[in-house]
Amino acid sequence: MTFPLLILFIGMATVIGLIMVLRLHAFFALITAALVVSLLAPGQLADKVGRVAAAFGSTAGSIGIVIALAAVIGMCMLESHAADRIVRWFLALFGVDRADVALMASGFILSIPVFFDTVFYLLIPLARSMYRQTGRKYSKYVMVIAAGALVTHSLVPPTPGPLVNAQNLGVDLGTMIIVGLLVATFAAVVAIFMADWIDARLDIPMRAFGEVVGQESPSDDQLPGLGVSLLPILLPVVLITTDTIARATVPDAPFAQWTAILGNPNLAMLAATTVALMLYVARRRPDGAQFTSQVERALMSGGLIILITSAGGAFGAMLQAAEIGPAMQRLFGATAASGMALLLAGFFMANLMKVAQGSSTVSMITTSAMFGAMVVPDALGFHPVYLATAIGSGSMVGSWMNDSGFWIVSKMGVMTEAETFKTWSAIAATVGVAGLLATLVLATLMPLT
Repeated sequence: MTFPLLILFIGMATVIGLIMVLRLHAFFALITAALVVSLLAPGQLADKVGRVAAAFGSTAGSIGIVIALAAVIGMCMLESHAADRIVRWFLALFGVDRADVALMASGFILSIPVFFDTVFYLLIPLARSMYRQTGRKYSKYVMVIAAGALVTHSLVPPTPGPLVNAQNLGVDLGTMIIVGLLVATFAAVVAIFMADWIDARLDIPMRAFGEVVGQESPSDDQLPGLGVSLLPILLPVVLITTDTIARATVPDAPFAQWTAILGNPNLAMLAATTVALMLYVARRRPDGAQFTSQVERALMSGGLIILITSAGGAFGAMLQAAEIGPAMQRLFGATAASGMALLLAGFFMANLMKVAQGSSTVSMITTSAMFGAMVVPDALGFHPVYLATAIGSGSMVGSWMNDSGFWIVSKMGVMTEAETFKTWSAIAATVGVAGLLATLVLATLMPLT
């Protein structure tokens, strides 16, 4: 039993050491750790390098298309101003008096297909605008934007972290979306109250920003309609979750055969990408060179994430080859109590990885790869989706100076490092702990086994 666990320890130390000490890129750290673990694991010596490449390719084949298409959808929503339309609709719906809820909801929805930093760049001017109108609550506006974007970035596919989380733990994507949204919603509600509590105790002024970033915001009559703006987000969510529900309730019905096709994540995301591209072309009228350039930029950003996630998948596969799962099962046993212990272990391991190297996405990829190799789903006592949400929750806690999100909030929000700790780091920890609490409650009351 001790040798597989020793391999696990060596693999973890390799990842953390290469990222935190040697400052290597996460891709190199994960692929190196995969090779180290593979060489230590049982098997023919001649196959130990080749199986790392095979596992890398298998992971890329399963999630690469979805990540690439999500990157294109995000680009299209920004360039077509569909994101602006969604934000303004929320502001009109809730009004200035509840601008915090509108900003939270905007970040929550937009961060499903769009990366956290991009959502924050988009919404921070609105926090400044709201402060100019109300003369108060600047830090609260900043915090709710960041919290809304963070929870779906960490819990709801097709954002890469939760997408790979589900993949590594064998969770159906529709189930991950449904449960991720439940946990994220609870965490977002808690964040609003926490942000209000922090804001009441801090007096952070809105300071002048050094330069104007981006183009001038368009007027309302220049924006696309709300329905078509929401369609690239809602279409894949509806198709994928409909398939999940159909397979759970009427698996033998002819209807389920169609939902299995339309709800395939690759096809659902391709349909959403087509809608998003059509909207981008209709609104911006790019020429051929502009269109190609924008799509290539989006695919390049997605390509980097695919490399990291595929390396994480290879790392997890090599941990499985090292027979860590049976060793962990003998260590913890196969009781429901051990399942709850694994939820806590997943949360704290993701938290450790977050503190060590700064990226929530890398934290989720690495932790889910390790736990995917350890856990036998039938022995948990509940659906493995809850392990995925526990890991996603843990990846939100511990944002400090090695996290790009810390500096984005600090510099774009024009806050000192100490103020950023008191606002962003505190609210990130709050939503992470709230996500864990929601996960524990749901796993107990609704185990889905």
